[in-house]
Amino acid sequence: MNAPRVAVLAFEGISPFHLAVPSLVWGPESPSGDMEPWPLTVAAAEPGRLTTSAGYTIDVPAGLGALAEAEIVVVPWWSDPESATPPPVSAALRAAHERGALVVGLCLGVFALADAGILDGRAATTHWKWVETFRWRFPKVILRPEELYVDEGDVVTGAGATAGIDTCLHLLARTAGQVVANRVARRIVAAPHRPGGQAQFVEFPVPAPDEDPLTEVMAWAQSHLDRPQNIDRLAAQAHMSRSTFTRAFRARTGTTVHNWLVTQRLARARHLLETTTLTVDTIAAQTGFGTPARLREHFATALGTTPTRYRVEFSGPVA
Repeated sequence: MNAPRVAVLAFEGISPFHLAVPSLVWGPESPSGDMEPWPLTVAAAEPGRLTTSAGYTIDVPAGLGALAEAEIVVVPWWSDPESATPPPVSAALRAAHERGALVVGLCLGVFALADAGILDGRAATTHWKWVETFRWRFPKVILRPEELYVDEGDVVTGAGATAGIDTCLHLLARTAGQVVANRVARRIVAAPHRPGGQAQFVEFPVPAPDEDPLTEVMAWAQSHLDRPQNIDRLAAQAHMSRSTFTRAFRARTGTTVHNWLVTQRLARARHLLETTTLTVDTIAAQTGFGTPARLREHFATALGTTPTRYRVEFSGPVA
């Protein structure tokens, strides 16, 4: 699969962090090794120098014409959620979407996609702080502010800050496979996969440095995905009551035990499909889905494909 061409839209006053996220995940590294970098162009409504929120300037030689040549168009940020994006920007985003480009909005960049009408009637997420402003301005959008990212196929939206990394890793896995995404995640020292349905807020996003029974039981569950697991079994493994474990797990992960287990099993199944010749029946058993039918059901729901088609697409040599 050829690396897709990416255009990232920058604005005056842009946050350097938000602008850098797509290139961090998809761009080149030194030394090279984990993946073939995706050709990436930074564009602006008017080419030239832009001042970042950090005070230094960047040179943006490309204009909106770059969006017409890209297969993925990313809006990583927008300066003022209460103000509409310039009409030429909205027109360029609509044109890119209509010709078949994947359009991605990260953080407040989701506002630009909504301004262009691309999100009408679709589900989306954005930064939690601007949820009410978004709902007021865009009542036709089905907002899911509790989610890290929302994948609508040809339109993907991500929540604030580091959720942009999760979104880009998700798209990398969708395009190049889970093995490549895991390698890049390790390189940038990020979680290899946080599901889109994980909440933006978690009480304890980083485990305590001392011994933590919750972290230990999550690691234990990941190494025993072939076994039936449920809340009671994991709570007992952590030496907690069911209610205490359930509260602690949601505070730590922002999701339910069931959803977390399904996500871990899917990630393991994808890895095995990409890297082994095990049969679908064997992979279903080793990942805890039990039967090929259940594995196919979860693949269809989460990935819109079958295990067999996924293997054909992603089991080739990894760059």
